[in-house]
Amino acid sequence: MDYFTKLFKYRNVNVREYWIVDSAKERVTVYRFEDETMEEYSFSENIPVGIYKDFSLKIQQ
Repeated sequence: MDYFTKLFKYRNVNVREYWIVDSAKERVTVYRFEDETMEEYSFSENIPVGIYKDFSLKIQQ
């Protein structure tokens, strides 16, 4: 799957956040288009959901 193709498409249709969950590497990459940021998180971290104030997720297996 081409993550960068989706990244471009989602950004162009005004999606506010794009999350890539990589279960093999236990990593989550979050693109926040409104802030023009990209951050990576491990599954053990609380991941803030930028489009909802004071809300976060923790990925568990």
